[in-house]
Amino acid sequence: MQQNKIYNNEKNSYNPPFRPVAGSFCRRQSAMLRHCAISPDGQTIAFTYKGDIYTVPAGGGSARQLTTNTAYDAYPVWSKDGSKIAFASTREGSMDIYLMGKDGGTPQRLTTDSGNEQPMAFSDDTHILFSATGMPTAQSIIFASNSFPQTYVVGTDGSRPRLYSAITMCDASVNANGDILYHDQKGYEDPFRKHHQSPIARDIWLFRKGNYTKLTTFHGEDRTPVWASDDKSYYYLSEEDGTFNVYRSNTDGTGKTQLTRHKNHPVRFLTAAKNGTLCYGYDGEVYTLAQGGEPRKVSISITTDQTEKTLDRQVRTSGATEIKVSPSGKEIAFVLHGDVYVTSTDYKTTKQITDTPEQERNICFSPDGKSIAYGSERGGVWQIYQTKIKNDKEKNFTYATELAEEQLTHSSLTSQMPQYSPDGKKVAFYEDRSTLKVLDLKTKEVKTAMDGKYLYSYQDGDLWFAWSPDSRWLLAPYMGNGGWNSPDIALVDASGSGKLTDLTQSGYSDGNARWHSEARP
Repeated sequence: MQQNKIYNNEKNSYNPPFRPVAGSFCRRQSAMLRHCAISPDGQTIAFTYKGDIYTVPAGGGSARQLTTNTAYDAYPVWSKDGSKIAFASTREGSMDIYLMGKDGGTPQRLTTDSGNEQPMAFSDDTHILFSATGMPTAQSIIFASNSFPQTYVVGTDGSRPRLYSAITMCDASVNANGDILYHDQKGYEDPFRKHHQSPIARDIWLFRKGNYTKLTTFHGEDRTPVWASDDKSYYYLSEEDGTFNVYRSNTDGTGKTQLTRHKNHPVRFLTAAKNGTLCYGYDGEVYTLAQGGEPRKVSISITTDQTEKTLDRQVRTSGATEIKVSPSGKEIAFVLHGDVYVTSTDYKTTKQITDTPEQERNICFSPDGKSIAYGSERGGVWQIYQTKIKNDKEKNFTYATELAEEQLTHSSLTSQMPQYSPDGKKVAFYEDRSTLKVLDLKTKEVKTAMDGKYLYSYQDGDLWFAWSPDSRWLLAPYMGNGGWNSPDIALVDASGSGKLTDLTQSGYSDGNARWHSEARP
């Protein structure tokens, strides 16, 4: 058996595989274990690993695989008595809710909607609260959107689900009295964004006997509340100290205490047992925290077969985010899944030009077709790169024997949208999404053609420029002296003299100007 690929939490970066122990696959730590949930008696932890659900003793040890279906299984939730586990699975296409015994077995499908459902908590021994995006009732004043799912309840017998609340209740936790803790969803912000502070940051709420009470007021993120055993206090995750950590508070707002002090990475997937033992995920691993104790990493080993292919061969007919035709028309460069490729127009041959975990885009052929410039987000800042055919006798990227890549810009500011000059001697680009720059490919000298104060960018793809046929001038959008008026079209001296002329002065939005093939300024 072979070692499976291991990915780090939050970063999705690949670590080289470890050597397997004779005849078996033994996982080390930092394996991106997710959706951990401790059983009500505090003895067992369910978690997700590589799309299957496992359980392991709370003290650590060898994990037991409960699901083996090729579909994606996730979000395990324990029943009140700890005898069953509800989870979500894509076995029938979309995410549906299934129910199985704590030791596994053939699961029972509980929901059949074509949308996605995610279990949150057992409201009692025979009913499960889940989140789904459906259409609220006609009486609802809640805006119908995929970002604001409703709360539904379904019986463990698979009876028809019913709407529990049109109000979004994320990560709901239900106590013995039927009171529900949850965090709200006020906007479109990605739940995995860190350090978010705004009026739409999530807060903890209590739903009790038809009344809604807001429990937290921190202007950042408060999430994932779980009841304590006394039904008067609760645990939750908050970024109040700069990153997500575990806190405890009473429902009356008193007694707030920070219980963990992890740094660098956020705490996720908080759950609690009846004896007060907490379980959560941190940096891809599972931790427990007993009352009055310190966080303890749970040592987990997984022995399993390799279910995925080592190499997945694909013939893609869609998915390219941009394309450029070479000057000869013999090749097409395109971006697929964030990497640059070149394919022949005559034969079914494609060559991958870049292979990085970061994104590449804004591809451009040089006039001779032997170089490609593009932007890349390596190091966290967009910069301009160039890949050339190394052998001067070779004409096409598709069949080139050797390629050479070079970083053209070295700035702390974003550099994007490269374009070769028609004579192939220069590359123009935008720096800091506003300043039009020109780089000499021979000397590597960079000059400012148009200052950034004359332009404003509000989203990707709203900027443009065009080289003149003689490589001396540029056409570009122009907004005067930094005003918010609609852009005109400016004639810009590419030598860096700072000379520019407003060509349109129309007061309307003018853009995407192009040169006639024989045009002269």
